[in-house]
Formats: sequence, structure tokens, C-alpha cells
Amino acid sequence: MDVAELANYLGIPVSTVYDWRVHGKGPVAYRFGKHLKFAISDVRSWMAQQREPSGQPRTPARR
Repeated sequence: MDVAELANYLGIPVSTVYDWRVHGKGPVAYRFGKHLKFAISDVRSWMAQQREPSGQPRTPARR
């Protein structure tokens, strides 16, 4: 899938995908010339890694 398809799949703006790339976050991408592509298996694996631990109550971040 390309950047726009990934953004649509995750329900996020395309700019967020590019921000993740700049900061080394997000799923692994493959470059074909100037085009980025994402394997669905890599996206699903990355998504599984983002899962919050179950049974842990969420606490607001302290400032």
C-alpha cells in the first residue's frame, strides 16, 4: 500500500505518516524510486507492537 492508503487504513492524516518517517516511528517502508510502499504484513506487525498492555489502568501524563 502507498502512503495515502496507509493513512486511510489507519484513519490518520498523510502528514502523520511522513512525520513518523522523519522521527523513525511507524511501520517499515520500502522505497521504489521516489515512492514509498508498505507491506500489509509489516503494517499489521507494527500495529500489534503498538497495543497497550491489557489490565493496566491508564493514568494521565503528569506535567
